[in-house]
Amino acid sequence: MMAMPLPIPVLETERLVLRGPQIEDLKPMSAFFETERSQYVGGPRDAMGTWQSMVARIGHWSLNGYGLWHIEEKPSGAFIGWAGMIFAPAWDEPELGWTLLEGAEGKGYAFEAATTARAYAARHQKQNGVISYIAPANSRSQALAQRLGAVFERDGKLLGKPCQVWRHPVLEGTA
Repeated sequence: MMAMPLPIPVLETERLVLRGPQIEDLKPMSAFFETERSQYVGGPRDAMGTWQSMVARIGHWSLNGYGLWHIEEKPSGAFIGWAGMIFAPAWDEPELGWTLLEGAEGKGYAFEAATTARAYAARHQKQNGVISYIAPANSRSQALAQRLGAVFERDGKLLGKPCQVWRHPVLEGTA
C-alpha cells in the first residue's frame, strides 16, 4: 500500500527543493544521527530514534500546519538536510531550525533554505519574528543566525540543556 502524502507545500529555490519527508531520507538521516555532528539537534540517536524523529516531523505538520521541510539539492536530487519551523511542548514559541548533512555545508544551502522557510512561515503560517534555539558551542549556527539578520536575545534552556535564543527580524509586507 502506498503512503498518502500530507499536504506539505513544496518550495523551490534556484538550487534547492524544500519538501516533505520521504522514506528514502531515512537512511541518510540515520547515518547523520549516528554521529557526534547530531549533538546540537537531539542526537546521537539509534535507528529507532531516527525513525521516531521522522514520524514526529510528519506529525508536526499534521498537528501544527507547519514543520520541517527536507532539503533536496536540485542537480543531484540528494537529500541534504532540513529547515523549517518547530513548535513542541518544551518550546517557548515557534522556532526556525536548520541542519545540513555532512558534505552539504559551506555552499550557502542552509542560508538559502532557512531564508525560504522563514519567508514562507511569515507569509503563510503566521510565524513572523521567530526565534532560533542555538547551542552555545554551535558557532556555525550562530554565524548563520547573524547572516539571517537574527540577534542574540538571551540565554535559555531547552530540554534541560543550555541554549541561546536568537530573534529573527519581522519580515515586512507579510500577512
